[in-house]
Amino acid sequence: MSAPFLAGVIAGYGVAVPVGAVGVLIAGLSARTSLRVGAAAGLGAATADGIYALIAVLGGAAVAALIAPIATPLRWLAAAVLLILAAVTARGAFRKPGEARTERPATPLRAFTGLLALTLLNPATVIYFAALVLGGSGEGGGLWFVLGAFVSSASWQLLLAGSGSLIGRALTGDRGRMITALVSSAVIAVLALGLLISA
Repeated sequence: MSAPFLAGVIAGYGVAVPVGAVGVLIAGLSARTSLRVGAAAGLGAATADGIYALIAVLGGAAVAALIAPIATPLRWLAAAVLLILAAVTARGAFRKPGEARTERPATPLRAFTGLLALTLLNPATVIYFAALVLGGSGEGGGLWFVLGAFVSSASWQLLLAGSGSLIGRALTGDRGRMITALVSSAVIAVLALGLLISA
């Protein structure tokens, strides 16, 4: 158990730690709403990583080969979703205090399902896990490897949510909220454009 679990933990951190659009989105969401919403979003992303680790353990090379031809369209779709999120976040930065919200308020369930779906649009994750499994890092680990990958990804995403919540508390005024929303929006847009360029 310990070696496959540890291999999964290392693999999970390997995919979760590099700062990308999902991490920025989790921290920004937590800063603008609540730790509960941010944590739910983080667990949605970690669940997607766990699902991809499971798919890699079960299917390995076959799954990676199946996903490779549609990787570019999935990247385009992910980039489009991120650009829409960046625009909605930026628009929210200029809302006046007390002004009615036009979008539905963030809830833990919406944050979880939204980040789960968005993270599942990244086919590189399953290819990454499949390469590790085929290379021997997750060999023989089965569910222990998957559990390790999920636990490490979840711990990192929850750290991002907690950090975002602390930043949100420090910037509780209208100006602070506007700044965090604009910064978050700009970073998400840049990362989305990076996805388009690499596609």
